[in-house]
Amino acid sequence: MASCSWSASLFSPALKISPRPSISLRPGGGKVVAVRSSLAAQPLTKAPNHLVDSILSKVNGTDRGVTLTKEGHQEVADVAVQLSKYCVDAPVKCPLIFGEWDVLYCSVPTSPGGGYRTSIGRLIFNTKEMIQVLESPDIVKNRVSFSLFGLLEGQVSLKGKLNVLDEKWVQVVFEPPEFRLGSFGFQYGGESEVKLDITYIDERIRLGKGSRGSLFVFLRRD
Repeated sequence: MASCSWSASLFSPALKISPRPSISLRPGGGKVVAVRSSLAAQPLTKAPNHLVDSILSKVNGTDRGVTLTKEGHQEVADVAVQLSKYCVDAPVKCPLIFGEWDVLYCSVPTSPGGGYRTSIGRLIFNTKEMIQVLESPDIVKNRVSFSLFGLLEGQVSLKGKLNVLDEKWVQVVFEPPEFRLGSFGFQYGGESEVKLDITYIDERIRLGKGSRGSLFVFLRRD
């Protein structure tokens, strides 16, 4: 396994890397794992480029996994397993996790976006972008941009707090989502939470697996 180095050029100037990000306690009184980032420049052993290119080629143009067959999803999963062999030792410590990411794929296509990504939801809300922003030390922002019946532009956004559970797993507790259509907007629902195992990270992509086994592929935005 490898350690992680970073380059400031990979991040927006607005995103500042903290050498000692705050760590939240595991909910329910579970064991607390003290994990802190290290900015020491150490070599990053990346996966071979052909593996990264392979998984990107399999998920691009699939409406984030919606149009893939069962066999196609399995091919993505197989490459993800190969990539996980090159994951850094403690990905939650790696500053490369911060930045702005496109959600390219989920093995359960309705998982990111919820009801907006069901069969009926996609007919009404034509998805334009699905973006996740991770800001140091512990802020997560998710945004789904859509076009209502192809006529009105809108978005649904969530803001959450990143809690480190151990060296690979993180939990995000989200505030109620905000719905915006043109100049009209409101919050609805309640808090929600997700847990994600970071299975691979480099300068281009990030892979994660949800607590229920959903596989996610993220691509860093330029």
